[in-house]
Amino acid sequence: MDDQTQAHRLQAAKDVALEAGRTALAYFRNPDGLEVVAKGRQDFVSEADHAVEALIRARLQQLFPEDGFLGEEGGAAIDGKDAGGIWVVDPIDGTTNFINQVPVWCVSIAYVLQGRIEVGVIYDPNADELFAARLGHGAFRGETPMATSAADSLTQGTVGVGYSTRTSGATAVDSIRRLLEAGGIYQRNGSGALMLAYVGAGRLLGYLEAHINAWDCLAGILLVQEAGGWTNDFLANDGLLRGNPVIAAAPGVADAVRAVAGFDPQARTPARRRSPDERTTPPE
Repeated sequence: MDDQTQAHRLQAAKDVALEAGRTALAYFRNPDGLEVVAKGRQDFVSEADHAVEALIRARLQQLFPEDGFLGEEGGAAIDGKDAGGIWVVDPIDGTTNFINQVPVWCVSIAYVLQGRIEVGVIYDPNADELFAARLGHGAFRGETPMATSAADSLTQGTVGVGYSTRTSGATAVDSIRRLLEAGGIYQRNGSGALMLAYVGAGRLLGYLEAHINAWDCLAGILLVQEAGGWTNDFLANDGLLRGNPVIAAAPGVADAVRAVAGFDPQARTPARRRSPDERTTPPE
């Protein structure tokens, strides 16, 4: 697929994420009467999730009718299976925060083509921060190039640790124990997508979670990779539909973050280091 077409997809993803974020923020600011349903233990969906996903789907299908679509609220099935590429969307990552009026959640949109994440966009409406990346063209916060942390020790920053009820709580506890013993410290803000964006922006040293779904992490994974960081090969072994572990880190602490994770990330890809002159122009 030609470069101009993928640039068009990136711009579309950014525009749609901004519109979706504004729509979600309107729901967030008017929580009275918001309908919420429990999908499982510590797993919720609101009418805002459904409405925002429907908006994103409609906009993208209008622009790219040939593309497939995989959204969190649509279930683990791809609309348009024969499409060359697939949009993978979480309309509100951090729904528990959202429904409890904690302003830490985001819109996540990724585009996958032939097993590669080509486009990744995360928008945080509360902070009005737009993180965007296109494969081979760097990662940006707004118009500012992003780079992962230059740290070479876990003592120099914070690692995000996620937890899913699909895995044992002991796995997360053991990871945290190893991290603390190594002199590090952790946080969990309730949005895996946003924490991955923070790894790409150099705010966190790394992020790890023993199981995460594709819509929660694909955009963030590309942001980390294009900002010069390391991630495991999340899409291996049908990660698109089944999910996988995720580990992402700044290059100087990648080995240390893998060690404290203590679980198999299934496949490893080397950090893609980008020289500073490669990250001087925002992707179009």
